[in-house]
Amino acid sequence: MKIRKILIGIDESEFSRHAAAYGFDIAHTYGAEVGLVHIVEPIIVPTDTQSGLMGGMPFDTNLNLPDSELETLQTNRSTTLLDQAAKEWGEGLQIAQFTQYGSTAEAIIECSKEFNADLIVIGTHRRTGIDKFFLGNVAEHVVNKSPVPVLVVPYIEAKD
Repeated sequence: MKIRKILIGIDESEFSRHAAAYGFDIAHTYGAEVGLVHIVEPIIVPTDTQSGLMGGMPFDTNLNLPDSELETLQTNRSTTLLDQAAKEWGEGLQIAQFTQYGSTAEAIIECSKEFNADLIVIGTHRRTGIDKFFLGNVAEHVVNKSPVPVLVVPYIEAKD
């Protein structure tokens, strides 16, 4: 197997930074092109303020919302994250940047298809118990649904 294109999931966590360093190291080793993807999660808004129940719809960038400050902020933050990662680790590599909107796991898988990735690199938050039940496990979903190999990089805090 030849690794020509590596998709690396980026967010604002240390887990993500740790995984990105691994992904870029592999890319340098193989001279692979890197795709950096940042996922903007759906926006949840109250739909019934009387009962306190929450509901909402995924954020759709095609809604043509007039001067949507939130969309602008999310897009700008995504661009900043992707630019920082490319600058920090990507010297000498060809890098594509993607901002996807939607469910994190599904968006990573779709982006890997669009980019024609040979490998996906993501970090893990190592959620367990109740956190995993309520928040799910993005890494597990990507591993189970991805058509290409997935490298899940655990984050281990340095001990003093």
